[in-house]
Amino acid sequence: MIRDFDVIVVGVGGMGSAATYQLAARGLRVLGIEQHELGHGFGSSHGLTRIIRLAYFEDPSYVPLLRRAFTLWRELQDGMDEPLLHVTGGLDVGFAGSHVFEGSLRSCREHDLPHEVLDASALASRFPGWRPAANAMAVYQPDAGFLTPERCIQSYAERARSLGADIRTRERVLDYSASGGSVRVRTDRGEYEAAQLVLTAGPWMQELAPSLRSLLTPERQVLGWFDIADRARFAPSAFPVFVLEADEGIFYGFPEYGVPGFKIGRYHHLAERVRPDTVDRVCHPRDEAALRDAVSRYFPEANGALRSSAVCLFTNTPDEHFIIDRAPGSPEVLLVSPCSGHGFKFCSVIGEICADLVQHGTTSHDIALFGLERFRGALS
Repeated sequence: MIRDFDVIVVGVGGMGSAATYQLAARGLRVLGIEQHELGHGFGSSHGLTRIIRLAYFEDPSYVPLLRRAFTLWRELQDGMDEPLLHVTGGLDVGFAGSHVFEGSLRSCREHDLPHEVLDASALASRFPGWRPAANAMAVYQPDAGFLTPERCIQSYAERARSLGADIRTRERVLDYSASGGSVRVRTDRGEYEAAQLVLTAGPWMQELAPSLRSLLTPERQVLGWFDIADRARFAPSAFPVFVLEADEGIFYGFPEYGVPGFKIGRYHHLAERVRPDTVDRVCHPRDEAALRDAVSRYFPEANGALRSSAVCLFTNTPDEHFIIDRAPGSPEVLLVSPCSGHGFKFCSVIGEICADLVQHGTTSHDIALFGLERFRGALS
């Protein structure tokens, strides 16, 4: 039996749960298909905390999207007992001329964001959990903080279901076909039809979207939680989220929250290209060493035992910007890959963008940076 919907969303993680909710809120008949349980730990939308920040060193054009994302996250958490968004302030730390410091400062200045510039002495004095390098320079932006990703996904899914969306878990998409203004999706449990298909499958996009196979690279990422000597210095009230560009690499970290320990990750970790279904999910000594390089030097009071760890996946594009566009030759299929390790904070606004594109074919949000045209020569 084939059931008919207005739109099918494949992958109900961060992006897919927000898209499913936004589509259902507009009265569309929506089916969300997720191969695991909601809020699972096998993709890119887990880890207890995820950074959200306005001072965006990657490109100033993201800032308007982030402003809308903040508004939508606050709308989602309205009336909840525990917030989804925790504001701690944020630090982008590097040195004069570095990508992180200069890019953050540029975004602040172009978009008139409140911020302060701190040298190494001011950084260490104000946030004593830090021991920065002597030449360190930091941009402090007070609006940054972190989201609780598993709760965000559950909240969007619950709201979508309350509006009539059908969300099916532990159901794997095998293939799909699109033509003549309709899409048929085949899973390990059945077949479904819809006018449009939204693919938000994270690291599985490489398998489900053939045109993107040459563009998307899943990468193994490891997070560590380290024992803290003085926990007060790493509390959310005293320790902002951060991005740090240092001799050892580019790192990101959080105050202690949810579980014991100081959480830190390294962008692109050990540069391991992987497949999502076979990735090594064990933290090895080499993984710990890559993180401890920064912990021991810049956060010595958190250089205790590794309390816990987690493996997640980046899905990188060649320029590390997102992909939001129609599939080449299949206008019924919307490809949504906000990826490269900095996408989760945008889920709320990406969901709105997906609903705009499905319902109207266009959006008022500026997504020019995310089109496939920039990869014309590399498309499969």
